[in-house]
Amino acid sequence: MEKDDVAGAVGKYRWFICALLFFATTINYIDRQILSLLKPMLDVSIGWTNTQYGWVNSAFQGAYAVGLLWFGSFVDRAGVKRGYKISIIGWSVAAILHAPIILLVGRTLTLPSWLGWLANPKTPLLVPAAFVAFLFARVLLGLFEGGNFPSAVKSVAQWFPRRERALATSLFNAGTNAGAIFAPALVPPLAYFLGWQWTFVFAGVAGFLWLLLWNPKYGNPEQRPEVSAAELAHIQSDPPETSGRPMPWPRVLCHRQAWSFITSKFLTDPVWWFFLSWLPDFFKKTRGLDIKNSWLHLVTIYLIITVLSISGGWLTGFLINKGWGVSRARKTGMVCFALLVVPIILVSKVGDWQAVLLIGLAGSAHQAWSATLYTTVSDMFPKRAVATLIGIGGMAGAVGGMIFQVVVGSMLDKFAKVGNETAGYAMLFGFCACAYLAAFVINHLFAPKFEPLVMER
Repeated sequence: MEKDDVAGAVGKYRWFICALLFFATTINYIDRQILSLLKPMLDVSIGWTNTQYGWVNSAFQGAYAVGLLWFGSFVDRAGVKRGYKISIIGWSVAAILHAPIILLVGRTLTLPSWLGWLANPKTPLLVPAAFVAFLFARVLLGLFEGGNFPSAVKSVAQWFPRRERALATSLFNAGTNAGAIFAPALVPPLAYFLGWQWTFVFAGVAGFLWLLLWNPKYGNPEQRPEVSAAELAHIQSDPPETSGRPMPWPRVLCHRQAWSFITSKFLTDPVWWFFLSWLPDFFKKTRGLDIKNSWLHLVTIYLIITVLSISGGWLTGFLINKGWGVSRARKTGMVCFALLVVPIILVSKVGDWQAVLLIGLAGSAHQAWSATLYTTVSDMFPKRAVATLIGIGGMAGAVGGMIFQVVVGSMLDKFAKVGNETAGYAMLFGFCACAYLAAFVINHLFAPKFEPLVMER
């Protein structure tokens, strides 16, 4: 930041906007992590297999991919305020609609023969009705949650100059960690004392409460009376961009720099989805810790991630302020974050708390990588294309996660048959260890420098 900003000459309303983005992202991640925390409980009451649970997560991510693609374009056309509002109303309603599924527990459905691959081999063509209901509920949730990141990243591009965007993105992206901290602390007690359905209801209500601040407080910087002339000048201190209409997908995709973002998301987002969906199961199946005994491990992991990931997002901004070029600073940060994930390959060979530290380090590196990667979009593309590309890249990441969820479920079921799920998890963490270095190499080939593109209107 500039010295006059530190001294208070420049206002701070943009950081209030960042706080709103943080809380929305926190609610978003509480919503999506509830299911993984309830898995041990639902395994008993529903009786689904790891493969079926994997398909539920895969259905969510497939819908999330579609939602990202649609919302990315919609937010560029309709604006952040309207796009975010529609997104959070939709995902809050979808969260609440999980609650009636409890009425289907204990009932079964007969599948047509062409869907037999979804059934348990022990009960051909019969599946729990609640499993099918969760499949549809997660699709609805995924469709609307796709609006979060296109809206938030475009908002940062509108409200922050380039040198502050990595830090602002890290701060709102820390909501993913905060959600992962609050979820294991709140969801199990609520589920045990009130019933699992109420955890989804409370998550949905939280979204509607957030809207009470969003509606009256958000707008473009030049339209908000809370923004001083000095702060507006600070926000708009980058060289002016060429104005024009939002860019359609084909025009965005014709630039190889767009593929630097898309391929990186495809390779690395599945790792984060794997953590969110399978860590409670990892601790139970490989270490005998159910949710009552592993919640402290999970909370500790996400506390570590919250602290270290913000530091990672701060790093590239610090280097830029020290005189480094944007490209050199971003790439230095990204290669450092990629290397910090590698030690997770040892996670199956160490004790419980050593595993917590390794997963926490890898998760921190992922979040710092992710925040930096998001920032490279606004480094290279004009604001009118930011949400569109974020949506396309997010879709690629969700598709990668969708594929990986099915692979994880199938692999763990196969290793469970021979009583060695630890070996299955070791192989999965091995992929996680290598994914970021591979992504960095491909990212660099597509975008040797993160420089603004000269684009026609």
